[in-house]
Amino acid sequence: MYQQQLFGIAQQETTSDDFYTPKWIFDALDITFDLDVCAPPGGPLHTPCRHFYTMHDDGLAQPWHGVVWMNPPYSKPQPWIDRWINHANGIALVPFAKSAWFTRLWEHNDIAITFVHDPNSAGLKFQRHGDEAQIFQPVCAAAIGPQAISAIHRLGKVR
Repeated sequence: MYQQQLFGIAQQETTSDDFYTPKWIFDALDITFDLDVCAPPGGPLHTPCRHFYTMHDDGLAQPWHGVVWMNPPYSKPQPWIDRWINHANGIALVPFAKSAWFTRLWEHNDIAITFVHDPNSAGLKFQRHGDEAQIFQPVCAAAIGPQAISAIHRLGKVR
């Protein structure tokens, strides 16, 4: 078992941002993360991680360590992106967006980016409340740090 809860009670409520990373992405990455900073209620579904924070824990307010996994709330990703860039070690799954935060990711010299799509469907199917669901935006994986950059090469062509 990879998961270990850091703080008492896990978040149990759900939100409109509850779209969780499909298992095949973690299988392809073939990496164990030290920390999932945005885990779903009750803990990660598939994230191979040693520790995690849920919304209940407020991952933005907690210390980050090691190689992090981040699939942030897409309704307000900027503070998560800023923190992730400053941490400088991990992989983030984020939507392509016409925004200042995405431009910052794209133009950062130490960040590698790859488009993420399900090879078996037209788009990326997330898990949502026990079912599969797609979002309207294309998604990419951004990586910073040598181990994370090496891992995203297993998802496809990297820029």
